Formats: sequence, C-alpha cells, structure tokens
Amino acid sequence: MPRKILVTSALPYANGAIHLGHLVEYIQTDIWVRFQKMRGHHCVYCCADDTHGTPIMLRAEKEGVTPEQLIARVWQEHKRDFDGFHVEFDNYYSTHTPETRQYADRIYSHLREAGLIEIRSIEQYYDPVKEMFLPDRFIKGECPKCHARDQYGDNCEACGAAYQPTDLIDPYSAVSGAKPVRKSSDHHFFKLSDPRCADFLKAWILPPRVQAEAANKLNEWLQSGLSDWDISRDAPYFGFEIPGAPGKYYYVWLDAPIGYMGSFQNYCDRAGLDFDEYWKPDSEAELYHFIGKDILYFHALFWPAELSHAGFRTPTGVFCHGFLTVNGTKMSKSRGTFITAESYLKHLNPEWLRYYYSAKLNGSMEDIDLNLEDFAARVNSDLVGKYVNIASRCAGFINKRYAGRLGEIDIAATAPFVAAFESGEIARGYEERDYGRSLREIMRLADLANQYIAEKKPWEMAKQEGREAELLEVCSTALTQFRDLTLYLKPVLPKLAEQVEAFLNLPALTWGPTWAPLPAGHCIQEYQHLMTRIDPKVIEAMVAENRQSLEPTVALADAPAPVRHAEHQQSQVEATPSPWEPFIGIDDFTKVDLRIVRIAAAAHVEGADKLLKLTLDLGGETRTVFAGIKSAYAPETLVGRLTVMVANLAPRKMKFGVSEGMVLAASDERGGPFLLAPDSGAQPGMRIK
Repeated sequence: MPRKILVTSALPYANGAIHLGHLVEYIQTDIWVRFQKMRGHHCVYCCADDTHGTPIMLRAEKEGVTPEQLIARVWQEHKRDFDGFHVEFDNYYSTHTPETRQYADRIYSHLREAGLIEIRSIEQYYDPVKEMFLPDRFIKGECPKCHARDQYGDNCEACGAAYQPTDLIDPYSAVSGAKPVRKSSDHHFFKLSDPRCADFLKAWILPPRVQAEAANKLNEWLQSGLSDWDISRDAPYFGFEIPGAPGKYYYVWLDAPIGYMGSFQNYCDRAGLDFDEYWKPDSEAELYHFIGKDILYFHALFWPAELSHAGFRTPTGVFCHGFLTVNGTKMSKSRGTFITAESYLKHLNPEWLRYYYSAKLNGSMEDIDLNLEDFAARVNSDLVGKYVNIASRCAGFINKRYAGRLGEIDIAATAPFVAAFESGEIARGYEERDYGRSLREIMRLADLANQYIAEKKPWEMAKQEGREAELLEVCSTALTQFRDLTLYLKPVLPKLAEQVEAFLNLPALTWGPTWAPLPAGHCIQEYQHLMTRIDPKVIEAMVAENRQSLEPTVALADAPAPVRHAEHQQSQVEATPSPWEPFIGIDDFTKVDLRIVRIAAAAHVEGADKLLKLTLDLGGETRTVFAGIKSAYAPETLVGRLTVMVANLAPRKMKFGVSEGMVLAASDERGGPFLLAPDSGAQPGMRIK
C-alpha cells in the first residue's frame, strides 16, 4: 500500500557555505526519498535554512546589511549548491517565516499551559566590550566534566556532556576575547527534568525509532539526569520575540526544528495537503528526521518531549549518521580538504560523489572517509569500467547494423537480474539506508553482465558472416541488463538515469512489481557518451585551489559560526594531529605487494595449537602459508574462498616448514581473527592498489 511519508534533513545554518561534510546527510536523505518515490509512495522532503541567532546578527552588522538581506543571499547560495548535487527538495524554505513563528508560538503556549515552562532569574555571561549577553556558543572555556579546553558553552564536543555556560572553567567571549562578567536576567525554561518528560522519553528512545547505538547514548544521558532547557535569549537578538515577554526571544534551537513544521506548512498551502494529517498525535503518516550525530541530544530528547507535550505527534524515526573525514583526517583548510560544494562542482561530476558516499553508507552512526585516491579508483572501476562499459560496448552495433531496433534476448543471461529484483535485497538495502549493501549487489550484477559480453565477444561476431541474429541477441540482452542496472542505480544517479532513459527510449523507470525485458523491435536512440573517467590531476587541482595557509592566530571577532544542525564540528577548526601519524607515503605502500588468492587447500598442522597450513593459488602459481587462524576457522570451510595475501614477504623457515607469505585478517578485543575477503569480480593474482 502507498505510504505517506514526511522526511527532513537538519537545517543548514545561514552563516556559511555548504561543504562536503554537509553533503553526506543531504545525499543520504535524497537517495532514500527518491527510492520511496520510485516505489510509488507519497514522500515529501522538506528542509529550510536555519536563520536566527546572534551569529547572523553579528555577521550582518559586519557586512553592513540587514539580517534579512544576509539570509536571503545565503538561501540562494545554499539552494544553488543543493541543486548542483541533485538534492531534490519538495520544499526548501527558511525559519524566518510566518509559518515557523506560528508553530513556535503555538508550541510555546501549549507547553506553558501544561506547566512545563518556568521563568527564572539566572546569572548569564555578559560581554562588557560588546555590551551584550553572550549566546552559549559564543562562550568558550574548559569542559567541567572532562576538562577538554576550548569547548562551547552548551555542550562538550570531546565527551558529549551538556551543561550551562556558567559551568565552564576559565570562560572567555568568542566575540571580543574579553573575560565575560555575570549579570542577572529572567529566562524561560522548558522543564525537561519534569517526571512527565523523563517517563515519556524512557519509553520513546527505543529501536527502531532510533538506532541501537543511538539508544545506548541517549540512555546514558537520560540516566545521568536531564537538565531544564533555557529557551529564551535577551535582546539584541535576531529571531522571534516571545509573546508577552518584551525583549525576550526564542533561542534559535527552539524554533529551528520547528522550521520543519513551517516548511511543511508552506508546502501544504501550495500543494493542497492537510498539515494536521501528518502532525496530529494519531497520524498514520510517517515522519523521519535525518541528522548528524552531533545533534542527537536535541533531536531525540528535547524535540520529542516538546512535541509530545505540545499536542503534536513525535517522529517515527530519527536516522543518525557520522561525520566525514577526508584522507583519514578531519577536513582541513591547510591540506586543501575543506572543500565547499561550489568548489567541487567547478571540477567534478556531482554523481561521482553521490556514488562514493553511497558505497560507504551503511545506516549506522559510523564516520565515513572520503579517500580521494580511492574515490577516483572506485568511480573509474565501478561506474565507467563496469556499468557504462556495458552500453558503450554494445549499443553501437544496434545503432549501425539494426537501425536501432532490439531483438530477442537470452532469458538465461537475464535471470540473475530478475532474481535480484524479486529477492528484494537491493530494495532492503535502500530502505534500511545500507546503501553500500545495495551497491555491492548491483556491482555483482554488473560483473555478470560484463562477463556475459566478454564470453560472447560481440566484436568478433560482427566480423563473421551468418552470426547477425546471434549478435543482435547478445547486444539486446546486454542492453536489457544495462536497463536493469540503471533502475537499481537511479536513486543514487538520478541525472545519469535520465540520460539512459532517453537513450533507451523509455519512460521514467519506477520500482514496479513486475519485470519485463526490453521487447523485440523496441527502438533505441543513438548512443551518446554517458560518463568519463576521473582524471586524478583534476582532484589535485581542486585540492590545491582549496589549500590555505593557516594564520598563526585567528581574531576572535572573526571566529567561526557556532556549530548547529548540519554544521559539524569538523568544519570549524584545523585538524588536530591524527592518532594514525606518522603517516607513510604512497611509495611506502607500493612496496607491499598485496594479491588476491584462492585457498586451494587447508589443513591442520600437527603439533601446532594456532596454525593452519594453507595452499594459496595466485592465478598461475601456488604458495604455502602457515596462518594463525585455527581458533576461528575449520580447514574445510576455507577451501575455495578468496582472500588477500602479502606476496612479497620474505619466506620464513618454521619448524613445520617454510611459510611463503602472509594472509591478512582483522582482530581486536571484540573478536577475530577475521580473514579479509575481496569484492565480487576479483580474481586470483590481481594486485591490490
């Protein structure tokens, strides 16, 4: 049955450019939404710029414009970048709108009526130089919990603790650098510590509403005791004034997630949908938030408690992802790896990055790494060498010899593609946000298609008289396989899929319930080149363009904007030394000759407690290796498996014989050893690069 689904991504703050770290989230969300739409579900994707707060006010003041002018310009820049990466929002809006204000006031009034708003006089830090109360994120100091230095005033990025700014040790103003002073002011608090909130959250923060790893972290916070949430700020402040409280404004973290509701209301007004049908407490629609792990506390504790006690439904699921590293470390301006979306698009195809991120995403909160060398190699191998290669090798024969008309197909050769669709494995990977699993299966099918072409050799058939019908069947079969692969890749590569649909003369591909081959007589268009390989020199040029020498000091008045929503902490500062240093160079790595091998035989070693004797096939020669994996593997289970060995390791004479290399396995305190296994298509003797 068609589902009604509302999906949001975290709101990017209107005080900086979209960069490759942000795009992990928006690409992940866009793929999931496109998949749902391909399946026929009514799925609406809403987002907005997060526009309120002191950073916006200060930046506008510095640039000599109004905050409204600043956020309007940044909205255009953000929308341009999202469009460039084919992130297709149904509505991309702003939090500085009547709709968001309406729901902020409504939620606030309901919480106040429920007795969950309390006004207290508090001591707050005040900047004597700028003559203003300081927002939490403009106060820095030492964390009171773990004593990490240079932490923000609301939570510690080192240990995750939440606290009050006045709890910081040795605080300083990130605006002027001055030591702040304490001044009293009346503030409005949401009583998150109220037993009603705690009892509700105990039952709410459970899988599958949140991932298991997220639930564990949320329970830690819950058990340590929840603090009431200060939801107001004093003038001067850019935001919405609280009704009946002159000079008091909603803290941006209150109205920012409410921006999801404001954006959706704006969409409903244009599309004729019923807002309440999606947001009432007993709604049968689904609501999902995609967020980074740095804002889990706000989205899975404050937000659902606030919604529940204000008379609205809570999210069906909060999907949390990790951060992005580039070449194994935090994004760095000095290394040129702090890359903006705009800069990337000047040099590279956005669908290359969509594919690479997808191959890395598995639905967990793990960080993912953009290894630029691996990025080029994977795109060139998978998308060009495997996928596009199928059409480029066969379409020309159809166009030139058969007037673009297909013939009958080899049903046996397409059977694995039908089975893959009917098994639902690829669909499950997309649904569960385990895109890497889906892409591995898709590339396995691409290997089968290329193997079919290699075995049939249509280029040789074309030279031989009397094989015209056979050539037509082979090429028609390959293009049917290519059509299927395009369907499976369409959520990831939407623009390339549109090109293929035009080339194959097909309507928009959907994830329908049935499969059918391209029919005999179907006419395709003339083949046009679909994708080029990545030139490593282009990546080098992009990195060089983004490389900036670090100044010895950064003026505090120009300090980066606070981390909020998708503005992950990795975007704020230069990378600290990596725990993996000292690094090796590429020359060091190339000295190690890693090869794919097939285990031809495996046996126990008499008198050895840990060793198995392996006979390894390198695709033309065999080696004997003694491996300490007896605790994890029975010999008979290893025969025929592919694994990885160090082929140029000096032979080692042991009491049981000579070991002529080493197989690779992983282990730590969680278990092991676990033998490494190559992806489908790898063959004995291939070198790992």
